[in-house]
Amino acid sequence: MSTLASAGAALFRPVRAGNAFEETVERLLQAIRLGVAGPGERLPAERELAARLAVSRETLRQAIRALADAGYVESRRGRYGGTFVTETLPPTASGRPREELAAELDDVLTLRQVLETGAAETAATRPLTPADREHLRVALDEAATLDPADYRRRDSRLHLAIAEVTASTLLTTAVADIRTRVNELLDAIPLLPTNLEHSHAQHRRIVDRILAADPRAARRAMAEHLDGTAALLRGFLS
Repeated sequence: MSTLASAGAALFRPVRAGNAFEETVERLLQAIRLGVAGPGERLPAERELAARLAVSRETLRQAIRALADAGYVESRRGRYGGTFVTETLPPTASGRPREELAAELDDVLTLRQVLETGAAETAATRPLTPADREHLRVALDEAATLDPADYRRRDSRLHLAIAEVTASTLLTTAVADIRTRVNELLDAIPLLPTNLEHSHAQHRRIVDRILAADPRAARRAMAEHLDGTAALLRGFLS
């Protein structure tokens, strides 16, 4: 088996169900960045690629559409059509060098995973007051926006609200600090409408588990949510 075929088999392997869209985007970006599908080259046919990734063709189309909108691939019609990698990859949205962002990525994501899964679990163990519950519900409703201009701020407010209802000032400060670092990374990648819709569904599950006083489920729901964001960040920045 050739090196190219081996790399393709490694990258285009089945994704997990929890964040299928985000992981599909990550796998496609990895293939592009590692040269498995180089500039001007065609990605495998849709039917083949969906089977290898073990995702629906609709999920694959959503991922390809998101990458086309972000300038990484383009679709061509006709006998020799398909999805092709663009000749020149776009710069990061923030303008910061990709290498600089990638250098801090794992450190930030590791700390975020520890802090925010812990915050969700702790929030679910507390006897929340009516004011706490309303605070979470309002933040959740506000985070449902699909307005790109305001999404990041409202998303941040929800994650901070979860920390706030733990009643730990130190934990809330730590979550605020790591969220600032996360936002610097998120600002360097495009907002993907499908991911925003998926994130809101996950946000609702997290808050529901907290309000139901189920700490293990709250932790799992937050971990799944963070894994989806991490997949996109690694895909675009690594």
